[in-house]
Order: sequence, then C-alpha cells, then structure tokens
Amino acid sequence: MTAAPSSRLRVGIGLAAALLLAVGGSYLLLRGAGGEAGEDVTTRRAVVTVRALDELVVRAGLRGEPLRALLAGWQAGQPSGTEARVVLGTALEGSTAPADAGERAAPRRLGKDEKALYDQWKRLASSVAGNAEGGSPKPELEIERLPGGGRILASPLTEDGQVVGMLRVVTPASAPASPPTPLGALIYVVAPVVAFFVATRRGQARRGGLLLAGLAFLLVSLAGFGAGAIERLAAGVGQGTQAVAEHARAQGALAAALLASLGLPAEPPLQPGRWDSGLDRAPRGLLTADGEPDPDGVAEAERATRGDARGTVVAAGLLGLLVLLLSGLGVFSRFGRALVQHRQAYAYIAPAMIGTLVLVFFPFLYGIALSFTDSNIYNTSAPLTELWVGLRNYAAILTDFGIARRGADGALVWNYLNFYWTFLFTVVWTIANVTFGVSFGLLLALILDTRDLAFRSFYRVVLILPWAMPNYITALIWKGMFHRQFGVVNQGLALIGVEPISWFDTPLTSFFTALATNGWLSFPFMMVVSLGALQSIPADLYEAARVDGATRWQQFKAITLPSLRPALVPAVILSVVWTFNMFNIIYLVTAGAPEGATEILITQAYKFAFERYRYGYAAAYSVVIFAILLVYGWFQNRVTRATEAA
Repeated sequence: MTAAPSSRLRVGIGLAAALLLAVGGSYLLLRGAGGEAGEDVTTRRAVVTVRALDELVVRAGLRGEPLRALLAGWQAGQPSGTEARVVLGTALEGSTAPADAGERAAPRRLGKDEKALYDQWKRLASSVAGNAEGGSPKPELEIERLPGGGRILASPLTEDGQVVGMLRVVTPASAPASPPTPLGALIYVVAPVVAFFVATRRGQARRGGLLLAGLAFLLVSLAGFGAGAIERLAAGVGQGTQAVAEHARAQGALAAALLASLGLPAEPPLQPGRWDSGLDRAPRGLLTADGEPDPDGVAEAERATRGDARGTVVAAGLLGLLVLLLSGLGVFSRFGRALVQHRQAYAYIAPAMIGTLVLVFFPFLYGIALSFTDSNIYNTSAPLTELWVGLRNYAAILTDFGIARRGADGALVWNYLNFYWTFLFTVVWTIANVTFGVSFGLLLALILDTRDLAFRSFYRVVLILPWAMPNYITALIWKGMFHRQFGVVNQGLALIGVEPISWFDTPLTSFFTALATNGWLSFPFMMVVSLGALQSIPADLYEAARVDGATRWQQFKAITLPSLRPALVPAVILSVVWTFNMFNIIYLVTAGAPEGATEILITQAYKFAFERYRYGYAAAYSVVIFAILLVYGWFQNRVTRATEAA
C-alpha cells in the first residue's frame, strides 16, 4: 500500500518545521554562546586591568603620594574612559575619576552620597573572610556591566592578611565582534526541504520511506551545520584567549615601566598570566605566567566548548526529530481536525488549559531549560542563553560513581552527596515506608471490618487523626520525641535501664526516626482505602466459601486480596510517588543528619538550589527525579494495568 500524496506534503512540512527548530534553534543558541564568549573576553580583559592595578597599588603601599603618582601614571597608559578609585575604610585615598577633582580630590573622606562604595568594600571583605572559613563560595571580584558595554569592577585590597579597602575600576567597552549572519543557517534549512521534494517527486513512496528520507535530510543538514558552527565556536576560544594574552602582556609592560619610574619594588617578578582570573581571583589556567596562551589550557577549554555545543545541537536535533515524526505520522493534522470539529468544547476548557499552561507547564518547561545552564545566585540576572552549558549538569550528576572511597585508615568513607547514594537511600526509604503503610493499614482495616467489634466507630475516628493533622506539626513533634536529652523516647528507654541514644548521629538510627514519623502519617490513608474496599466486597462470597469449607486464610487469598487489588494498586502507586518526594519529614525530622546521609533526592535538590545556590544543577537534579518517577509510573501501569477498566 502506498502513501497518499498528502503524506509527502505532511512529511515535507514536518521536515521544514524540524529543520527550523533544530538548525534555527542551534543557530540561536550557539550565536548566543558566541556572543557571550565575546562578552567574556571583554570581562577577562577588564579583570586583567583591575588585577594588574591591584598589584601595583599594593606595591605602592595603598596610600600616600606614591599611590597617587602611580594612579596618575597608570591612567596615562589606559584608553579614554578608564578610571580608578582606591577606597580605604571610610576614605577615598586616590582617584582618577573626573568627578574627584577640585574640592572632591583625594585624599578625603567619603561623602554621604558615596555610602555605596563603603558598603561594597565591606561586602567584598565579608566574601573573602567567608571563603577563608570554608563557607559557600562567594565572588571576591564584583563586576557590573554598563549599558554601553563597559565594566565596573571592584577588587578587595588586603594588608597583613586583612581586607582594608577596595580598588574600583571602570573600563570602556571593547569593539564588539560582528555576529555570524543567519544566511548560512537558512541555507541548511531551505536546501534539504527543496531536495526532499525533488527526490520524492516521481512515484509514490510508502509513508515509512518518506519518513526515512526526511530523517536522512534532517540528520545530514544538522550534522553539516553543527560541525561548522561548533568548530567556529571552539576557534573563538583560542582567538579570545590570544586577545586576553596580548592585553595582559601590555598591562604587564605598563606595570613594569611604572614600577621602574616610581622606584617601587620590582620583586617578586610580575606574572601577567595570573591576572586572567575568575571571580574567585584564582587564575583560569589559560595563560602562562608571562602572559602567553597555554596550549594545554586552551585545548582543554576548546574541548569543553565543543562538548557543550555538541550537546546543544543534539538536544535541538532530538526536538526536531520529534516534530518530524509527529508531523509525518499525521498527529498534528489529526489534532487540527479535532480542534476544528470540537471547537466549542475546546472553547469551554480553554480557560483551564491556559491556567494549566501558565501555572504548571511553563514552570515545568522553564525548569527543564534551566537544567541546561550554569545558573546560580551570582548570575541570576543573565539570560539563559548566556549561561547555557548543555548536558554538563546531567553528566556531573549521572557519571559520578564515587559513592565511597578508602580513607587513610583503610575504612570506607561514604560520599553522601553522591547522586547514587541518595538515590539508593531514597529507594530504601520508599520501599520501607510503603511496605509498612500498606501492611499496617490493611491489618487495621481488617480489624475494623469486624462486625461485632465494640467501639468500632470510635476507633475509626481516632486512627484517622494522624492523617488529619498537618504533617509538619507531626514531624516537629516526633523530632522532639527523639531528642537525646528531653525526648520521651529516651526517657522511656531510661525507665528500663537503656542509655540515652543520639538518634541523629548515625545513618541507621536517623533513618529509623524518619521511618517512624512517616509510618505514623502513612498508615491511615492505606487503612481508609482498604476499609472502603473491604466493605464493598459482597458478603455472599464469604458465605459461599464457608459452605465449601474454606478456611479464613483461604478466604483471604481467594476473595479478599483479589477484591482489594483494584483499590490498593493505584493507592500503592500514589503512595510510592508521595513517599519518594516526602520532603517535609526528611527536612524537618532528620535534616539529612548525619552529614547528609539521610537526604532523599528531593531534599538534596532543594539544598543544591537554596543552600548551595546551584540553580541549574538543582534543576537538572529535579528533572532526573521526574524521569525516574515517570518511568516507574509507566512501568507500574503496564504491569498492573491499574488505570484500565476491568
């Protein structure tokens, strides 16, 4: 059977849409990455400038006439628009800014309108001190982009190991690099579509053959475009590093001349290559000490750039492939016909659909996009295209198999931050809780289903109370019960002569506290579900079984369990998802103690986002959690057919 002519048209339109998405998306993302690389070169040149002057200011003694003579000589060697200020405490010790002339010339006290300068150097001092103590990494250089492309940089000035002030430098904009034209990308979109229609003009091909042809054109076009774009992007790394190296050597020559002319210390020798640093003031490793490009460092940076760009092209290609398949198989056309045919029904549900898109799907898709970036607390204002790192976060999560290592004494040291440790603990946590909840809930339901049980209604109300109470209140109560000194659990153990236990000091006992708390919260749900299902079983079945001589156990296996299955299986699936993501209990009871050993995936993702401020990494972590639950739900539905009608 051959495909109708409309199949050729559908595949052709799908190919065009897929190429627009894959090639066009890759072009925009890689162009954004190239533009950000150019901005990064401008920033690196500005950092070299401020780090070079930082070293000169320190050698000049931070204050006095030698400092101001140094600033004047330095200013003469800089391009127009460059200016520098040296702030020490509440004083402006030196400045080349045009505004600091006449009555406002340095040295002088900072004015009330300059409080921001004082606040900035105190902030830098706090960052340096915090980093020295081993806290969450904070930037030791502050960089602000000016609307015209210039930079304002602030660097801490240290004396005897203490931050006593800051150097604030304004640098002008560099000449912007001309972005690549979209003509090349457009050719890779138009040419394959034309070639597809020409190649399939004569004769009729089956739909499968048309899809294969469209797939071949898509892959060839994307591979050709991607290979060229990736190499251009990688070549830009070397070109940018060369530009930074030339600037570093020029600043080094100026610095050496100033030291010589002003009689300042020339030892230790200047190392211009170390001025090319990150926000932590650590050298990037792309330049040698004398300011020449380091071949190994540049090659490694080019490899990383190729890897990130390749991941971007592959991701765009997969989206394009999906569009091609959906179009070629007629999914879009069927959806369009259904939309027209049932337009009144769609109009009624449109408000709910729009609300779902805005409140559910947009945050979800934004989170997925965020997972491909290096977003953190220090670059939240930058667009995602500038932070794009491709699959790097996923690779960092899924390829780190360092769960444990041997310590100096030969004992195993567990890496509790490792994804696979946390995943294994989450699985054990989920299985243990669901097993307890289902077993204990079913047992209580069987007891409460006894017809002659006295006070049955009272028991039902009492046993449902743990579920009715807010779980965060219950979690905090149970945490207090396990307190070593004041907790009721240890006080009860003391009555029988058992020493108090530090419940949160070992992984096993800490796990037990969370299991007990969540078990208390989870059994009422399973009890209610099981009890409702038990009461729907016809009594005639049990009477007939007793007449046939069946024991209670045989009745339970042959009647009760099969009748409970339609209600219990969906409840178990729901309970697994709830327990897998049971944030409150872990966060409020154990807080991951000891040392993160009892974290589950969702609390680990939260801490990566809001304690370590790695938003992109945390988003990738969350996407992995979603993928795990999606695979579990699909597999469980296929095996149990829990959502299918009998």
